[in-house]
Amino acid sequence: MKNNVLNKRNFAEGASKLPNSVWVQTAPSVIETHSLEKDISTEVAIIGAGYTGLSAALHLAPDISPVVIEANEVGHGASGRNNGLVIPTLSKADPEEIIRIFGQEKGEQTIALIRDSASLVFNLIRKHNMEKAGEQTGWIQPAHSPGRMKLIEKRVTEWSKRGLKADLLDKEQLEGLVGSSAWFGGWIAHDGGTIHPMAYVRGMAKAVVNLGARIFTNSPALSLTRDDNGWLIRTKNGSVKANRVILATNAYTDDLWPKLRRTIIPVKTWQMATKPLSDNIRKAILPGRHGLSDTRGDLEFARYDWDGRLVSGASLIFDINSENRLRAHVGKRLQKNFPQLGQVEWEFIWSGFLSMTTDYLPRLHVLAPGVFTWLGCNGRGVALSTAMGSVLADLVRGQPIKDAPLPVTDLKTVPAHGLVTQFARINLLQRRRNDKKEFN
Repeated sequence: MKNNVLNKRNFAEGASKLPNSVWVQTAPSVIETHSLEKDISTEVAIIGAGYTGLSAALHLAPDISPVVIEANEVGHGASGRNNGLVIPTLSKADPEEIIRIFGQEKGEQTIALIRDSASLVFNLIRKHNMEKAGEQTGWIQPAHSPGRMKLIEKRVTEWSKRGLKADLLDKEQLEGLVGSSAWFGGWIAHDGGTIHPMAYVRGMAKAVVNLGARIFTNSPALSLTRDDNGWLIRTKNGSVKANRVILATNAYTDDLWPKLRRTIIPVKTWQMATKPLSDNIRKAILPGRHGLSDTRGDLEFARYDWDGRLVSGASLIFDINSENRLRAHVGKRLQKNFPQLGQVEWEFIWSGFLSMTTDYLPRLHVLAPGVFTWLGCNGRGVALSTAMGSVLADLVRGQPIKDAPLPVTDLKTVPAHGLVTQFARINLLQRRRNDKKEFN
């Protein structure tokens, strides 16, 4: 079997330059890495130095010391660009729906994986002493309508039954925690919280190297081929010979493996950070430094960074005059939810991609003997990617496919993928209409 040399996708961010984000500007320094300039061999090769790839490497080391190759810098993709919310649920399906789709046994395994995913993030941060990488203060989901509040009541019941530490919040309790009367109530998942995305991914990279693994950056995988002795990954100036391979590229998946990128829809999102807020305002808005994202399809969210900046963001249908439109749009939303904020002054605006699947469920694939991947964070990338890294590590170690905590499925491409991808953001109009219907 042989795979074709890839036709690289050209994302809007360009080549290896990191965005001017609050995460890049405030992160601990990155470990020194170099591009791959020779031919090497390893037991396990991992393509992608984001949360999935580095989590897999952490769960393999030290007894298996993988080689990680990254097309750009550590955390260049979604792992360094997201909003840093650590959420131990899926974006759509709750436990009973998961069981209906996956069956009782596999459904319960999937639920347990998701339930424990946020704690896994913070346990890794503590275990490897990652500097200012995260706060396990809890994640709050407010209900933007009475109908969504009914959904939340069901959600809390189902997740609590499966062992998630969660509490339902009425309107008054919610207001006390978040400093806003804009919502109808909500719930809190106590194991959730927030991370500094770049501090976390760089902390993972440092831990991986300390455990004996090797990371090569600015080394895009140009081809992946198989022979009788294993798999060969070629880069511009070198190659990696490996017995087993993990593809850990998610939203930034290209054509290295035929058809793989056409199984997901990359969706562009914008993140923003205000200038640092005063102590008085921080005591009035999210005083417990919880992470918050509500029940809207056109998501409204907020959290603090270490220096008291409020981080939020939005999606746009068209990238025309984007930054000015975002300043006004997101500033207005924050003022609506938190009137005490006053005039919003933005310091950073940046963008990135997340990977969506048509049913909002993650996908686990064995692409060929010894080649493993997963795709489809659907807005839950921090916790889910970290957890899926451990799943891929188990498969690499030889865990039977049937014992994986998520069903292993064949590739199923999205029909008319090019058009669907091009017009995916127009779906935002429908989500906004649905959000308004919830008030009726």
